[in-house]
Amino acid sequence: MDITAKKEVKRIKAEMRKRFRAEREFLVVESDWQHLLATQEISQAQVVATYVSYGFEPDTKVLNQELQRLGKTVLTPHMLEDKDLEWHTSDGTVFNGEIDVVIMPALHIDRNGNRLGQGGGSYDRALARTKAWRVALVYPGELSSEEVPHEPHDQKVNAAATAEILVRFTAQS
Repeated sequence: MDITAKKEVKRIKAEMRKRFRAEREFLVVESDWQHLLATQEISQAQVVATYVSYGFEPDTKVLNQELQRLGKTVLTPHMLEDKDLEWHTSDGTVFNGEIDVVIMPALHIDRNGNRLGQGGGSYDRALARTKAWRVALVYPGELSSEEVPHEPHDQKVNAAATAEILVRFTAQS
């Protein structure tokens, strides 16, 4: 990808983020995420990396409590100075083992599993280091056929979950 193309992709992504953030406050829907918890990937997982939601992100409070109740090792991300992520256990210890599932926020997911995040690249770096099953939580309307432009470092997700459905992506490249 040449420098002009990279700049154009970055510009388009920035415009999409601005639009999706403005729309997000009208999309808030609560969920207990039981359909996500029932997936084979999560039911068989020992270690699940998730996030603590804030602002207008899909709420993970009930989901995280249920993961702990099910006996999963639940990890949360902690951002480093270089904007990379490391995973911590509930007692604050850095986790260095294998992760089975990563649950992450997203602003938008396209039909190919391309994820539009907040723009720092933190999850892309963390996902590049794991073979975990990847699922992004979004609101209805944030999972669509509108293509998310992507760069070589961008990591795809295996699935996206809204409050009511889980969509799996088969084409990973």
